[in-house]
Amino acid sequence: MHSESPIGVFDSGLGGISVLYEIHKLLPNEDLIYLGDSQYNPYGTKTKEQITDRCIAICDRFVEMGVKMIVIACNTATSACVPLLRERYDIDIIGMEPALKVACERGPDRHVAVWATNFTLKEKKFAALMHRFDQEHSIEKVACPTLVRIVEEDDLDNEARVNEVLTGYIRQSGAVDSIVLGCTHFVFFKKRLEEMLPASIELIDGNFGTARHVRELLEQKHLINENGSGTISWINTLPEKIGLSKKLFSHMEDSIK
Repeated sequence: MHSESPIGVFDSGLGGISVLYEIHKLLPNEDLIYLGDSQYNPYGTKTKEQITDRCIAICDRFVEMGVKMIVIACNTATSACVPLLRERYDIDIIGMEPALKVACERGPDRHVAVWATNFTLKEKKFAALMHRFDQEHSIEKVACPTLVRIVEEDDLDNEARVNEVLTGYIRQSGAVDSIVLGCTHFVFFKKRLEEMLPASIELIDGNFGTARHVRELLEQKHLINENGSGTISWINTLPEKIGLSKKLFSHMEDSIK
């Protein structure tokens, strides 16, 4: 393992591209490999055992490719098996969880909606996270499976569908002061949500924090690639999704201009 080795990033499909973008922006010299598991998407409706099998297969592939770090750019996969993966492999594996802690630390008596997949919201990992804060804050769980499908189906430009679905989830959330986007697919809706919601409601996701954690670990282990070309290699278990993957990466670039 060398500083020139690539970083492997994977997701159940295409949502993790929003995390890939943040890593690339923060570490522009790092070579990245993105693997989208679209053939088996969505993970949010599968069993823990099914998700774990897919994560092991993907991580085995990354190790064979000589990556220096693996980023699970998927809250659902992290919930399912990150401790097992960290025991199995001798490289750093970074996972993600809904940024509830960030939302609750913004002040006392917060009213927070956590948008995530069914699996994430039902897992013990999230229950333990929620228990840390639900005595002092009001927390509403909102499962948002249709948002995953919209991204995977390349339907982000369907304004009528997007607006109708987001309106429904906003209504389910109730009176809140923040919404945690607890699935990497949901970040693609952030700009539209900012237009729909009052300015007083904060949108919080864990993507930048994940990218920052990647940098910190690489610095600690002296594995920062100072002179790399910053290439992005695209892999998908449905190869026909590669074009959409690149389109979504460009969407991230356009959304912050």
